[in-house]
Amino acid sequence: MADQKRLFLLDAYALIFRGYYAFIKNPRINSKGFNTSAIMGFTNSLFDVIRREKPDHLAVCFDKNGSEARTEMFTEYKANRDETPEPIREAIPIIQDILRAMHIPVVELSGMEADDIIGTLAKQAEKEDYKVYMVTPDKDFAQLVSENIFMYRPARMGNGIEIWGIPEVQKKFEVERPEQVIDFLGMMGDSVDNIPGLPGVGEKTAKKFLKQFGSMEGLLENTDQLKGKMKEKVIENAELGRLSKKLARIFTDCDVKFHAEDYELSMPDTDKVQEIFEELEFRRLKDQFIKLFSGEEDKTQTQVSNSPSAKQNAKTAGAGQFSLFGEGGESIESTSSRKSLKDTPHVYQAVNTELSRKLFMEKLMKQKSVCFDTETTSLNSLEAELVGIAFSWEAGKAYYIPFPEERKEAQALIEELRVFFEDENIEKIGQNLKYDIEVLNKYDLKVEGKLFDTMIAHYLINPDMRHNMDVLAETYLNYSPQPITDLIGKKGKNQGSMRDVALEKVTEYAAEDADITFQLKNFFEKELEEAQTRKLFDEIEIPLVKVLADMEIEGINLDETYLKSLSNALSSDIKELETKIYEDAGEEFLISSPKQLGVILFEKLALVSKPKKTKTGQYSTSEDVLSALAPKHDIIQRVLDFRGLVKLQNTYVDALPNQVEKTTGRVHTDYVQTIAATGRLSSNNPNLQNIPIRTERGRQVRKAFVPRDKNFVLLAADYSQIELRIIAALSQEENMIKAFKEGEDIHASTAAKVFNVPIEEVTREQRSNAKTVNFGIIYGVSAFGLSNQTSLSRSEAKELIDTYYKTYPKLSNFISEQVEFAREHGYVSTVLGRRRYLKDINSRNQVVRGAAERNAVNAPIQGSAADIIKIAMINIHRKLKEENYKTKMLLQVHDELVFDAHKDELDKVKAMIKQEMENAYKLDVPLDVDMGTGENWLEAH
Repeated sequence: MADQKRLFLLDAYALIFRGYYAFIKNPRINSKGFNTSAIMGFTNSLFDVIRREKPDHLAVCFDKNGSEARTEMFTEYKANRDETPEPIREAIPIIQDILRAMHIPVVELSGMEADDIIGTLAKQAEKEDYKVYMVTPDKDFAQLVSENIFMYRPARMGNGIEIWGIPEVQKKFEVERPEQVIDFLGMMGDSVDNIPGLPGVGEKTAKKFLKQFGSMEGLLENTDQLKGKMKEKVIENAELGRLSKKLARIFTDCDVKFHAEDYELSMPDTDKVQEIFEELEFRRLKDQFIKLFSGEEDKTQTQVSNSPSAKQNAKTAGAGQFSLFGEGGESIESTSSRKSLKDTPHVYQAVNTELSRKLFMEKLMKQKSVCFDTETTSLNSLEAELVGIAFSWEAGKAYYIPFPEERKEAQALIEELRVFFEDENIEKIGQNLKYDIEVLNKYDLKVEGKLFDTMIAHYLINPDMRHNMDVLAETYLNYSPQPITDLIGKKGKNQGSMRDVALEKVTEYAAEDADITFQLKNFFEKELEEAQTRKLFDEIEIPLVKVLADMEIEGINLDETYLKSLSNALSSDIKELETKIYEDAGEEFLISSPKQLGVILFEKLALVSKPKKTKTGQYSTSEDVLSALAPKHDIIQRVLDFRGLVKLQNTYVDALPNQVEKTTGRVHTDYVQTIAATGRLSSNNPNLQNIPIRTERGRQVRKAFVPRDKNFVLLAADYSQIELRIIAALSQEENMIKAFKEGEDIHASTAAKVFNVPIEEVTREQRSNAKTVNFGIIYGVSAFGLSNQTSLSRSEAKELIDTYYKTYPKLSNFISEQVEFAREHGYVSTVLGRRRYLKDINSRNQVVRGAAERNAVNAPIQGSAADIIKIAMINIHRKLKEENYKTKMLLQVHDELVFDAHKDELDKVKAMIKQEMENAYKLDVPLDVDMGTGENWLEAH
């Protein structure tokens, strides 16, 4: 069982201001007269987090242009704040340069505060099974605290760090739930942010009201219980109270996405960081940096007692039984210091002799349903070696078979177990079975028979919750499993030291996992029936496990030589752009520095009479600002091109070769079934679903993916406009259905109807606008959004959307019906019954409710598309195996499948794939598949 990964999100401005004022009596001024207090203070905080916590993932979030939504609600929001000190304004771009050089993500979004970005990322990461630590001294973040989201308040004034979890928030604010902190802040107001609050209500009164009424709404609905002037004030200022609560709420639905691979803490550009530190004259910080990232610091230093790591490793007290087969199979009793499952005794046995294995196998083969769990040396299934396998088929009882390190001896043990794993009449239960299947495949062992994966079962029961074993055990069994770190310490991704742990301890740990998983299965079987998702589980998600396992084991070939040449070409392009930008500017400057770029564009070149500025007073050079100004001067488009190429090179071209698996020489992505609530698969390590295709250079990255050898070609099969076809079928919109059945260009057909012109007279611009609306409808596009995506004014965009709905009235009705169904039932479903639960569909918060309403429309469409391609994958995989094709399925990228196709089979396999994809599910609209082949993925796509 793997460690739960941890994400640290730093509130940049809070830490920068704090660092600056920490030195206010003794500012840090270098020999050039530059005040480095803010930079030094922030960097100290950053290094302290990295040194102390060694986070898996980390990002720094910045405010950008204030909070547009709150300012629209209340024009005086933060109006009484003093102007940001000049040293801080000057420090921001340098801090961001340091972060970029350290390869730490800088996350900012125009019109959003860091609080909102952190809130959004924290909630998303929590759903992906991360523990999230919000690094900030700002008490407002307490409202976001949950079981796996914590406030991490940095050390200050001689005090150590503070971790605020739910108990700490409850104690600090005297509330029952962290969400009530929003009501607390709304009632008493906030002078720093200029949130008015309720007149006459301070901290004590707010706490008293919360204990009495529970919320702002509860208070306002029960003013008859108040007395005197307080009653008058609350009644008179009810709307002010509601507004204050809205202002105090941290948004958790910003337009940012948590992609784990982008947030992994990785090796920095050490030369660049040291260069910046030398320029700033940070000699001590430079030395700290070198030690921190060179491995010179003690990697096993003890965590302070209140650190997340220390809390994570805390054991649960209690008592339980432990036994193992000794020589001859006799039972040896010992006592454990942990609480037993469900407060009942449990017996865990080590099966480590020839006789005990014989007795064990006799019992095992009599069972109809057995849970098994592999213990290995690595989380990478392609590298992992077996340490042992645990089994359970009765609650409270489990067995553990340790494996020898010598591969030949381990294989001999596998042969003894083969009869069980290949018995089609015994159901196999597991948590994340795909991993176990891939590990056993290395030993030439196939897992046959019916499967039950508790992680996938819970995903279908409650897709928005986390599905790791720790959470499931605590939720359903009221039990906290023993962390693996209790056995081996924190060893990153490598668990090889488990071989060095006493057999008794490993047995207890491993058998416990199997016992827990077996008991969870009993819960989830009933809940799958209640959620009406058992058929989806048995017929799609479980069969897909083996399909994905085979795809991951297969991997895809990567032309590293080509990528190296592409990197060189990109370096040349970047250099050429640099030269042209310098010529346009009339001088050299740091193009990646927003501050220096802003001075060039808006002072020296004066491209705009009134340039947009950030809240720090610096010129805004964000992508949206520059894109709008691109026609003004060649330098702006060149800067945008420069940024795009640098990101492409760093994120994909130079990174992909590092993802090649040494044992196979191929790239093996990890497909995850249990992340996206819509049912879509996620791709990680590397994320092959995110390779850019909109730019020429971006598309060239796909050329690096090639067939295994000269006898193969890559074959790509892509559903054409599947989501539009689904919405046409679900809404029963005759005009759309007719266009699809007659094979018309749906965008031209839409344009003809909306603009009232013959289809042959539709202009390119009209078709483009219709296409934007067609796809935008699925995602709830507004007139404002459509205007931003097209050349239409906002009024023209509104008119186009209105006309669109008049043209397709059943589509409009379908959208309304979906929202109403969600309001009544709390969920929506795909064509195959996959549910998307929408707890915020009746929220009083318009922004939150609006997002849920968009999901009510989008989820059945996107989810149905995901279900359909999964059916196609299962059927194609079965045909490839049954007919013994040499062709292999390699990748799934949303609506596209990629194959390594043997040239001798090409015609036959193309016909089979097209047949299976187009007939995976019958709709009132035909499914259409485009196919292509090539010597690389780009050619095939």
